Amino acid sequence: MKDQPLRTTVIGSYPFPAWLEFASENMDQFGSADINELIDDAVTVAIQDQIAAGLDVITDGEQTRLDFNLSFYGFIKGIDPESISPRRWGPPAHDQRGKHRMIETLQAPNGLGVVEEFRRLKRLAPPGPVLKASIPGPYTLSGRLIPNAEYPDRYAITEALMPMIQNELVGLIEAGCTEITVDEPSMSCYAYREDTRRFVDIFNRTVEPVVGQCHLSTHLCFGNYKGHAVGFRRIAPMLPDFLDFKVDEVHVEMANREFAEIELIAEFARSMDVAVGIIDVKSYYIETVENLAHQIRKCLQYIPADKLSLAPDCGLSQTARWAARQKLANMVAAAKKVRAEI
Repeated sequence: MKDQPLRTTVIGSYPFPAWLEFASENMDQFGSADINELIDDAVTVAIQDQIAAGLDVITDGEQTRLDFNLSFYGFIKGIDPESISPRRWGPPAHDQRGKHRMIETLQAPNGLGVVEEFRRLKRLAPPGPVLKASIPGPYTLSGRLIPNAEYPDRYAITEALMPMIQNELVGLIEAGCTEITVDEPSMSCYAYREDTRRFVDIFNRTVEPVVGQCHLSTHLCFGNYKGHAVGFRRIAPMLPDFLDFKVDEVHVEMANREFAEIELIAEFARSMDVAVGIIDVKSYYIETVENLAHQIRKCLQYIPADKLSLAPDCGLSQTARWAARQKLANMVAAAKKVRAEI
């Protein structure tokens, strides 16, 4: 259980400042010192916004990750990135994200960059909030790589990526990280059609080196590419197998689904804490404090306050910064309101 009832947290990503988006498209105009300054400034902005909102747990906003998968693929030798989107025009959707060939044995001799991100967060963050690092799990990370003779299917690719994730998790612990989220949205998206016991085995083997050494969580959602989901948006197919994940906390997407299946958080709560997504990152309706307080009270019908955390549905990278700031501030205010009631 957590020390703080109704703890407020985030998944990982935060909107980029406009100037960072512009700079990322013009990197050839910056020197290495300029780039380091850009990164520090962007992380500082993300930290300041989260501190201003009053969050109990903050991240670096994943300000160095310009794409959820590609940012990691850049650290892995043996990948030939597809440079042009397969569908460049028309409504935004997941099929506009490229798939990439593997041209040799996959290796990450210098790690995946997450430990460096956390060290930067430690250096720039003020005392007070808990500092969290997040990293995609190997099954999710495998999703944009095309199988070949050496790696004949997605599971083979997953097994090749697993040691890279494990090394990063161990490195985070050695760097002093006490809060880690392993994001596996592909598992929740495809639980309705894949072998969920196999998912549990993959996940538990991935996190085994750090179990018991930090507050370990996983994020399960149904996809968010430019505000669009990709998975079958039901929690029921994950149960009961996902209850065997070796985690301290599971995060579930609720707000965008109008709190459908809210009663199922009680199933998770029997064996772990639950972070409920009460902020809809795909909507520009700004949930009021009273809206959110009502939803928190609804959650408390199924789970005690000391096992409940509050968060956005997903990362905030694809929500405009002005909206993200107000949504987070209202979420924290609602948590304080309900905390005072109990």
